[in-house]
Amino acid sequence: MIYEVIYMKADYEPWWMFDDWEKAIQSRRAFESAKEAWDYLVDLKKEFGAKYNYNEERKDCFFAYWSENERIFCEGCDDNLQIFHGIICLADGKPTSITLINNSNI
Repeated sequence: MIYEVIYMKADYEPWWMFDDWEKAIQSRRAFESAKEAWDYLVDLKKEFGAKYNYNEERKDCFFAYWSENERIFCEGCDDNLQIFHGIICLADGKPTSITLINNSNI
């Protein structure tokens, strides 16, 4: 099984995974073990938690971070859209909780 931890930056939260979500990927790291992926995820969450004022998580595999002052103007909607820094955890290409996998492997 291949585990991935993906960092994406977009004007929507990572759990939406719209058709073109992969265009928003800033970095993608692959790991052969849940433990390695878990360790990287913990570090990334600490880093983002220190940088951004707000966060939300869903299903133990989607993590969104943002600050109110980080917005981008959308010409089509004539409004300022919030920018989200998202983390997505995948196992064999599917959203998966590395937390649960890692804890079951201890």
